[in-house]
Amino acid sequence: MKHREEIIVGLDIGTTKICTIVAETDGKNCNIIGIGSHPSVGLRKGVVVNMEATVESIKKAVEEAEMMAGCEISSVYAGIAGGHITGFNSNGIIAIKGDEVTQADVDRVIEAARAVAIPMDREVIHVLPQEFIVDGEPGINNPVGMAGVRLEAKIHIVTGAVTSAQNIVKCANNAGLDVCDIILEPIASSEAVMNAEEKEVGTGLIDIGGGTTDLAVFSGNNIRHTFVLAIGGNNMTNDISIGLRTPMTEAERIKLKFGTCLPDRVKNDESIEISDISGRGTRRLPRQILAEILEPRVEEIFTLVKREIHRAGMKEAVSSGIILTGGASLLEGVTEIAESVFELPVRIGVPQGISGLVDVVNNPMYATGVGLVLYGARNQDKKKFRIRDANIFHRIMKRMRSWFKEIM
Repeated sequence: MKHREEIIVGLDIGTTKICTIVAETDGKNCNIIGIGSHPSVGLRKGVVVNMEATVESIKKAVEEAEMMAGCEISSVYAGIAGGHITGFNSNGIIAIKGDEVTQADVDRVIEAARAVAIPMDREVIHVLPQEFIVDGEPGINNPVGMAGVRLEAKIHIVTGAVTSAQNIVKCANNAGLDVCDIILEPIASSEAVMNAEEKEVGTGLIDIGGGTTDLAVFSGNNIRHTFVLAIGGNNMTNDISIGLRTPMTEAERIKLKFGTCLPDRVKNDESIEISDISGRGTRRLPRQILAEILEPRVEEIFTLVKREIHRAGMKEAVSSGIILTGGASLLEGVTEIAESVFELPVRIGVPQGISGLVDVVNNPMYATGVGLVLYGARNQDKKKFRIRDANIFHRIMKRMRSWFKEIM
């Protein structure tokens, strides 16, 4: 058995599959040594709807990864998505204590920026600094050591439903795992498929999963906007099932094997064989019909994402292009439709910056799992996610203790 501290594990709890990625890390480099994947049957649109089924799927994915990696998995970095996720920007301002900015000042200004009213049924998942402003000078990534009298911070806050976050943690716990941290899936995916230059110049990442389509906008090497759309690859499968009158399992097979969303590029003599809903016979249909079913759904997804980018005022922030990832991005013709909708360069993002089983994970469907591992390796020493305390008394006492510490 390998020593546990050398191992980082990412657990991608998706709507269509649960994926476990195991990596050895020295804090900088990640060497993928194990992968486990199992169909997910207990989630709908990224949210747990059947605890027991989800726990069993997690156990099977973890067991497969343990066998391949030759190690015992006890803790994981878990991904979270779903329509309940919301992200918004906030800012705070403080007076600098002393002659120069210290880490304590940075912590205080971030705390001031996150002091916004959040409903009791929602939990803060991420507080992501965007930039600091010292005495009116913007665009500072790390102000520690700088002279000044006034410090401002702009941050991005990601919140989710407390119950949804709790259910993901409970499922992992019931499968015998500790959750080190919960990470928003598009943020995790960005760790795997985006480079520093793309994050600097301004790029949009769209992760098309089975139940959701996730958006993350980066500019100035920081995250500017996040959004989760509760439409994904499963909606495409459902469209095929209804349009071709075939069961969901057969519709999924057809999508993966013959799926395309470009009717103009399908030859007239191309056909596909489909099983009847009764399961007793088969019939042949032109492949063009399949393309005509998928094209409007893919267009709809990208149009809704584009509308959100414009609504959030992020049109200029994605001026360099769009990166597509996630399992559904493998559908033939997706990049062409994305380019026509966004009128920007589009590429498919696959995991990079890793070693080991690169050939196996060199696929957009593993972007979130690999990203969770990379995120975990980079943030091992930082404060971890914590489900909100049930007792408000403990929260007040903790805040008062920190105040007294500052005064003393």
